[in-house]
Amino acid sequence: MKKAKKSVEENGGKFNGAERSAYFARREAAKVLRVVLEGDSKRRALASIKSLIYQPSVRNKKGTFALICQTLKHLPIIKDVLEAASILNTKWKRQRELVYIIVYDILFGKAVSLVGDAEKYLMRHEGALRSTLKQLWLQRNVKTVKQLIALHEIPDVSVPRYVRVNTLKLDVDSALLELQKNYPVQKDNLLAELLILPKGTDLHDHPLVKNGSIFMQGKASSMAAPALSPQPGWEVIDACAAPGNKTIHLAALMKSRGKIVACELKKERVKRLKDTIKLSGASNIQVLNEDFLNINPKDPSYSKVNAILLDPSCSGSGTSASRLDHLLPSKTAGQDTDMERLSKLATFQRKALQHALLFPGLERIVYSTCSINQIENEDVIKSVLPIAESYGFQLAKPFPEWQCRGLPVFEGSECLIRTDPAEHGEGFFIALFVRKDASSDCSNKIETRISRSTPPGIKNAQRKKKRIPFISTNPFKMWLYDQLM
Repeated sequence: MKKAKKSVEENGGKFNGAERSAYFARREAAKVLRVVLEGDSKRRALASIKSLIYQPSVRNKKGTFALICQTLKHLPIIKDVLEAASILNTKWKRQRELVYIIVYDILFGKAVSLVGDAEKYLMRHEGALRSTLKQLWLQRNVKTVKQLIALHEIPDVSVPRYVRVNTLKLDVDSALLELQKNYPVQKDNLLAELLILPKGTDLHDHPLVKNGSIFMQGKASSMAAPALSPQPGWEVIDACAAPGNKTIHLAALMKSRGKIVACELKKERVKRLKDTIKLSGASNIQVLNEDFLNINPKDPSYSKVNAILLDPSCSGSGTSASRLDHLLPSKTAGQDTDMERLSKLATFQRKALQHALLFPGLERIVYSTCSINQIENEDVIKSVLPIAESYGFQLAKPFPEWQCRGLPVFEGSECLIRTDPAEHGEGFFIALFVRKDASSDCSNKIETRISRSTPPGIKNAQRKKKRIPFISTNPFKMWLYDQLM
């Protein structure tokens, strides 16, 4: 293991460049880690790990990202060592996140410079930390520290890097040519504005990302706005808009013509939404810091709303890999299935979808989640479908070439869209409701978009019969479905 460097006092009381960078990186990482761990403990995450790290206020994004990921991977061991060593007093217990970061560096990471009070305190106890780590090593019958880490470590889940071209600023071919200067890039076979790069490609500092010409957005998430297929000049509501990627996708499809009302209840997320909109250059979006359920559908100002995109709060179970949720303590401890929470989410989701149906001029509604749970997806649609039909709506089938459809739990579920985390990198769900007198026009427009962007060879391959994956929180339903297939 590496030895500690000289203290700041021994270097004349000043930081050198590396020391300054390490000092601030640890504290920046500790702030983010505090939000991550608090959200995980309450099962109410403010945002994903990636979203928190890549917000504008974090300066050293790459260093912070690496430090937090590595600390989370080693967190079970770090906690065991600190508990067994009993070196923390009340002061440092109040700064646990910073302690976790520094202890990771001491035991597994970089050499630690004595540049801050926390570093000095923990380095004075370096011997106790290393001795306790060795005892754990012996107690758990492993021969190396790497084997001890492997007992806790969860393999990384990586998927291709998808980027969506913001056609308000740049055309797809120009973006493709620019990215191909440094990376292998190919067009997606379903969405014309989506490009695919190798997994792990880091574009956060790329000029096209910084100027809003491209946005890093998963394929499944990028399907929601085209499924709604808003037309230029329409009035559209994005009911739960933050962080805004789907909102600005709607604006691009509408060529910034018409009007989008972007609702967001949480004040802390409104700023992120506004930043995303500003970066995109969209000029037809009105941000409303309001609960969608409080909007009165009978208000004359909403009488001409043509379409609603409803992507309500959900469990996020389908994007746990891309969100890095597999690193969180609740996931490593196997505490991620909370049926009471899922039931509460489903109740809210049903209520929001029923509310959306009340807008008098509405032609289309897309309901989407980033969940793989039947209770949040098919069950919500099944319960609301009779109400939707009473208002003159029916389920339509967006992306007809897409083979992975809804779970066969009610008639019409073949209209629903699912994406499979194992095959598509993330789990997503989309349902499209269309007013019956507008359904034919809607289907034709969506099918035309697919036909133009999908090469013939891909279409033929997609037509091959594939088994629809059944994903349910009910083990008996999963078994029964397996017996019937």
